[in-house]
Amino acid sequence: MTGTGLLAFGEALAMFSTRSGKLRHATSVEVGIAGSEAMVAIGVARLGVSSSWAGRLGADEPGALVLARLREEGVDTSAVRTDRRAPTGLMIKDFRNTDAMRAAFYRNGSAGTRLCPEDVPEDHIREAGVLHLSGLTPGLSDSAAKAVFAAAETAREEGVPVSLDVDYAHALWYPEDAADVLYDLVGLCDIVFIGDDAARLLGLDGDPQELAAALAELGPEQVIVELGPRGAVAELHGSRYDVPNYPVRSVDTEGADDAFVAGYLAEFLTGASPDRRLRTAAACRAFSLTVPGETTSLPDREELKVLTRPR
Repeated sequence: MTGTGLLAFGEALAMFSTRSGKLRHATSVEVGIAGSEAMVAIGVARLGVSSSWAGRLGADEPGALVLARLREEGVDTSAVRTDRRAPTGLMIKDFRNTDAMRAAFYRNGSAGTRLCPEDVPEDHIREAGVLHLSGLTPGLSDSAAKAVFAAAETAREEGVPVSLDVDYAHALWYPEDAADVLYDLVGLCDIVFIGDDAARLLGLDGDPQELAAALAELGPEQVIVELGPRGAVAELHGSRYDVPNYPVRSVDTEGADDAFVAGYLAEFLTGASPDRRLRTAAACRAFSLTVPGETTSLPDREELKVLTRPR
């Protein structure tokens, strides 16, 4: 490992949401940002670990919003590219109730879809402790997929661990297209987070422990199969772990997986033991469930103490 901090590379969007039903009936909206890699970068920064995000944004107010929110959270944005020919992508959310959220994405022709290998910040990768990617960005476009692979290959050449959240989105690409790309990408990674459904998309089969073992055989030394409310199982450096959930009252599941990833990577970057990485990841996920919103639900160290304090 050549560096100490996280570099997340991928997509970020401006987000507008209402919690009072359909957007058409709203008189006001909440303004924020979205994007899996950006959320992980914020989550790691909240836990007191150096963090940066790199990607492509439009030269517009939504892009300025994304940059401002990231910088407010202490995330370094010096590797961000500005695209003056394309707008920043948008996400619009509305809620019917706490269990029924709808999201609409406006990405066609966005700056994020124009991400390309030339955007890979090679110098920043060399200085990173971990490069983090997601399976969403390769689904944006062919050039974005090439950029993600170029980033992973650069990190491997420099001896920088590569982390991947294999997050398949039906709205972005067909399963058969995603399966081949994500399968190849897993083989370039050292740390893989994946749901059991996504593991089966890659052609793997079996119970969660068998899925973790099969993924580890593809190359990653650290595989975490996330099971939502059922916890997670992990195969880390040849040893298996069961990761239970903390019992909490869930009010919003959005961002829970990103919180889990951020907790794990923050501890990995500080040299924590596998057991500590997983316990912090589970605690971050649990805390995020108790607070609405992706960004607002990401905990800091003091908040985690409240959740994990013996009772």
